[in-house]
Order: sequence, then C-alpha cells, then structure tokens
Amino acid sequence: MLIRIACKSDPKSSEITPKDQYLNRRKFIAGTGLVAGSVAMGAIIKPVAAKVNSPGMNPGLKSVVEGYSKLGEDDPLTPYGDVTSYNNFYEFGTGKGDPVENAGLFNPKPWEIAVDGLCANPGRMGLEDFLKPHDLEERIYRLRCVEAWSMVVPWVGVSLADVVKRFEPSGSAKYVRFETVVRPEEMVGQRSRRILPWPYIEGLRLDEAMNPLAILAVGLYGEELPNQNGAPIRLMTPWKYGFKSIKSIVKITFTDEQPRNTWNVMAAKEYGFYANVNPNVDHPRWSQARERRIGDFLRRETLMFNGYEQEVGELYAGMDLRKEY
Repeated sequence: MLIRIACKSDPKSSEITPKDQYLNRRKFIAGTGLVAGSVAMGAIIKPVAAKVNSPGMNPGLKSVVEGYSKLGEDDPLTPYGDVTSYNNFYEFGTGKGDPVENAGLFNPKPWEIAVDGLCANPGRMGLEDFLKPHDLEERIYRLRCVEAWSMVVPWVGVSLADVVKRFEPSGSAKYVRFETVVRPEEMVGQRSRRILPWPYIEGLRLDEAMNPLAILAVGLYGEELPNQNGAPIRLMTPWKYGFKSIKSIVKITFTDEQPRNTWNVMAAKEYGFYANVNPNVDHPRWSQARERRIGDFLRRETLMFNGYEQEVGELYAGMDLRKEY
C-alpha cells in the first residue's frame, strides 16, 4: 500500500483529473517493460495531470491544475513541447535547443546503475531491477532554473527515500553522490572538456535525499523520459535549482564526504552545494528575486524554496543560507 502524507501544496480532491482522462499511461509502462509487480501505473499517487490527447497537445491546462500549488491557477502545466525542447543538458550542447537537436544519437537502453559506498547492499543492476521493488508515482512539481526561468512539469518516478532505505546506508554515511554517464560518441558536448569536467557530479545531504519530495524520475507527461530530459533516469528535487537535478544517472554512492558537485567545482562563488531556491540571495551576475515562467510574458516573484518551504524548511534550520547557498 502506498501512503503519502498530505501537505498544503497538494491539490484539492475536487481538482484532481479523473484517471480515465490521462491518456498514454499504459504507453509509458509498455515502453519501460515494467508492467509486472508493484511498478504499475495503478500505483501512481494523486494523478493530477492535464488531459493529454498526445504529447504536446494539452487543452484546458488552467482548469485542470488550478489549485494544485500555492500559486493556484498561476501554475498551469508547461506544454510538453516546451518541456522537451527548452533544456539545459550540457552533455548535448550549451544552447537551450541543443539537447533536443543532438540527443537522437543517445541510446538509453539497456541501462545499468551502480550503487556503492557506505551501504549494506551495494551492487550493479539493470534499470528494470533497480525500479522493480518501488511504486511509480506521479508528481507535478515546479522546476526553477538558476538562470531565472521556470516550468511546471508532471513527472513520473520513484521515491528517492525508498531507494535509499533499500540499500541501507551505514551510520557513517552523510551524503549521496550521483554520477552521469560518459559517452562522448553519443553525447556531443562531452567531446570537449572546455564545457564541463566529465562526468557530471551532483550530491545531496542524506537527510535531503530522504525528504518525501525527492524522486528519481523516469518519465514525464505519462511517457518515458525523452533523451534530452535525462533519459532514462534523473534526480528531481523541486526546492532546488535545476542544475541539481542530475540526468542520465549511472552511479549512486553513499559517502561521508560532501560531494564536489560539478557547478560548484566550476564556479564556487556562483553555485553552492545546496542550490536551494532563494529569492533573497542573488546570483553574482543577476537577481534571483523574480523568474520567467516559460510561456509567460511577464516575470513573477520567486518563492522561497520554490514554494516548498513547508516541506523542506526544517532541513536548513540554523543555517546561514546567505553563506551556505
């Protein structure tokens, strides 16, 4: 049985779209080969999503998702076409349109994930075996980029906390380190180390990884993740800036040392380890107080922790968030 504690950012029951209105669910499961066991679309929590005739065609978004979050009707889902064509994924290039243009060479099947470090159950396994013990859940989250643009995306994934518990980190483990695949023959951006040092590395404090909001996403809009969005599995922590959401994960390590995440290595004064959305702490080169929602003309105020302060604020109690950014 899947149990989830309700929070203020959840939708009202009257605002949840009926299950039969969300199409393409079975297509997603058929594509991943995860029909059997507990990994079934019937296990998805609170299926609040747009009525989707086909990817990119999403009528009536405002009325469908109104009230889902604290912004209410100001938080409609970002259209599929924008979610899948406006991306930062430097492994495929530095331009927003580069990932969708260059990701066609990437082959995410078959896929293996290694889990190691300070844990009782390390191992290497295929994606199906990695996901099999867990329930797929649907989560509609805001995504806020450090560049001050944002989206609202319906993700499909598994609870990161449940994954962590399964591998039983030791008492000395304090952090979870994530690593992206390196395939320069398929990922044109990786052919130059002048862009970033490869592989891409990210990390969370263990208690952050255990927060109920954190998921490992394997789909969006009821379908498998497109290559340009981090296929076949990516991290999603909606209270953090987007660069924290590492894509195409091949390795998860439990460690007692704070991981040296890629953007912090590249520019420590601009990108901290925590990367929490904070409108009161500007990027050295631009304000973080406001953001541009993709599809909107005017900018809007940025919310503390991207609007998830109730769910994550206690994680940072006593910290000086102007220094530990």
